[in-house]
Amino acid sequence: MDTKSNDLTLMQITQRFSTEEAARHYFERLRWPDGPVCPHCGNADRKRIYKVTPNPAKKIRAGLYKCAECRDQFTVTVGTVCEDSHIPLNKWLIAFYMMCASKTQISALQVQRHLELGSYRSAWFMCHRIRFALQDIEPTDKLGGTVEADETYIGGKRRGMGRRYVGNKTPIVSLVERGGRVRSQVVNKVTGAALDHLLRRHVSPSARLNTDESPAYKKPGKRFASHETVNHRLEEYVRRDKSGRLATTNTAEGFFGNSKRSLDGTHHHVSSGHIPLYIAELDYKYNTRKVSDGERTIGSIQRMTGKRLMLRRPKITGE
Repeated sequence: MDTKSNDLTLMQITQRFSTEEAARHYFERLRWPDGPVCPHCGNADRKRIYKVTPNPAKKIRAGLYKCAECRDQFTVTVGTVCEDSHIPLNKWLIAFYMMCASKTQISALQVQRHLELGSYRSAWFMCHRIRFALQDIEPTDKLGGTVEADETYIGGKRRGMGRRYVGNKTPIVSLVERGGRVRSQVVNKVTGAALDHLLRRHVSPSARLNTDESPAYKKPGKRFASHETVNHRLEEYVRRDKSGRLATTNTAEGFFGNSKRSLDGTHHHVSSGHIPLYIAELDYKYNTRKVSDGERTIGSIQRMTGKRLMLRRPKITGE
């Protein structure tokens, strides 16, 4: 099967990659299209990398390679989110597809049932590893054109405090390139300093910024080609600016609406410490909304290299 094909489907996965060996060869073709590369020293010389013959009696597993340069052994999962996992790679492949093909999100309980995993914890950690693979750790390019910036709060209502109370909620800031990509970030508090940091990092100075009337955007907005606002308090949601362009944050609000329905409808409750990974999955799906499920799955597998997920609290901007 061509690894660049966009027709990867669940039926093809179950038929072509029903064994761990077949799935491992597929992962190897995706990660090393020109042959194995040592993840320890970076050696790519085929003559200096050897395939070790499997021998169950001596506990030599299938798919093992040895590098003649650094003398270390490795498999296709070393240096990826799948490293040190005892779950077979054919189940990993199905899990990647299930999460990427779902238009919203999929629960760890559903993954556990479909893949017949031994415990909910294994399924939950597997899903988190995949979400970590989808996350853009250090994006190098910046959003351009018209960029909408808006914030929302994720979390349940606290009894007796009213709907506007956000003390128990997690603030999320999203930057949406109109007609393009989105980048979302959990922040400790929505302040001018936190917004300035995000806008400097992710938005090109030549961009046209659209926000609501929040004063926190006033100073950061001065560094862009233009900064247009809409006043939601006066029920203003769309207007034309001086040049005739559309000033609105409806695209960002639409992204928030879909995201909250996805989180509430699938997971019901999400711990604040893990929200960045759930948001990373939603960002990835939004940014790949114009490609097929197969292409989205292949792209997600190609992102898993160089990432190891440890169960530590993610760093939050503004802390």
